[in-house]
Amino acid sequence: MMMELEALRSIYEGDECFKEISPVSFQFRVGELEDSKAFILDITWPETYPETAPQISLEAFFNNRISAETKQLILAKLEEQVEANLGAAMMYTLFEWAKENQETLMENHKSIVTAVTLTSNSEVSEPATAAKKKEKKEQLTKAQKRRMINKTDHKGELPRGWNWVDVIKHLSKTGGKDED
Repeated sequence: MMMELEALRSIYEGDECFKEISPVSFQFRVGELEDSKAFILDITWPETYPETAPQISLEAFFNNRISAETKQLILAKLEEQVEANLGAAMMYTLFEWAKENQETLMENHKSIVTAVTLTSNSEVSEPATAAKKKEKKEQLTKAQKRRMINKTDHKGELPRGWNWVDVIKHLSKTGGKDED
């Protein structure tokens, strides 16, 4: 169990899809954040894992837009994978299987819109405003672009020695050594 935990940490290090909540509890997002067919798996290891199946849940808030039927289908398909891998380290296999079969698992998915609530409005508008903010930060005026182009070479890199000190100018300003 500890070896699998270390392996998961090294494999998914820096991957925003994988989140270790505790040494026996994990969240794995299948799909991109903007993807309407993305979902989050909550997995918890029991004491006797991997001889017994891990507890898999789709009750994360992120999954609220997924219908109960689709959740049941995903859990049933994942259970089949768990049965096939019982007794062995299976987290990586499960995560990768879910990624590969995301389209199949979510093929009957239709976003649930039960009522327009404040949470769903803010959830939908947040990514859009974040994207707009990023775009505004990266926009430069024509003058700024021209200055950057004039400073850099054709690859966008500063030329060699751009920050070197001109020795003669430096010595003329500081005076250098007086020769008496």
